[in-house]
Amino acid sequence: MSTGAPTGGGRRARAAQTEVLLKEAARRVFARKGYLEAKITDITTEAGRSVGSFYRHFSDKEEILKALLADFTAEAGDELAVHEAGDDLSQEPALRARVAVYWHTYRAHLPEIRALGQAALVNPGFAEQLAQIRHVELQTMREHFERLRAAGIELPGDPAVLASAFNALLEGFCEVWIAGSGEPIGRALPDDEAIDTITGLLHHGLTGSGHNGDRHAHQAHRL
Repeated sequence: MSTGAPTGGGRRARAAQTEVLLKEAARRVFARKGYLEAKITDITTEAGRSVGSFYRHFSDKEEILKALLADFTAEAGDELAVHEAGDDLSQEPALRARVAVYWHTYRAHLPEIRALGQAALVNPGFAEQLAQIRHVELQTMREHFERLRAAGIELPGDPAVLASAFNALLEGFCEVWIAGSGEPIGRALPDDEAIDTITGLLHHGLTGSGHNGDRHAHQAHRL
């Protein structure tokens, strides 16, 4: 016979729901007010929860931001891990899949990305975390390019430098078109066009013919 008292499973379910509500509320507050201006009371009011319930899950707003960052980096990694296009970036479908995941993740998680950038300005710990995220992305791309070189594909440069250029192009493009207002070209940029444009540019740069010939011609011209 039930006494109406909450079971352990019921308490855990409610606690998990509260955590999700708090994180979703934090995303909305960060998007609306910015990370630096956001207060814990703003988050709890947005979530319809008490301040006490917040502190049962997170010690401060820094911790909830870290939880949001962990969620979105894991989500992006999971998408790429199971993508049917594979990881051979000399093949356009695989390259497009990586660009698409980056683009859609950036759009879907813009509040966290902006919040991390703002937090990094005032908190050395977040500055280090931002640097670490970029380092992981750089190392992942470097490994991809090193595998291509080992397979005999002629690359237009050192894998580490190519990885830096690849990530800088993606991040800068997303910052302009998603975080910013876009370039003044007089029209909006659909997702597919953005992804296809970057994919085509990168694919041509990686696999386009004439790297050696162009380099030799340039050297001859200098002589």
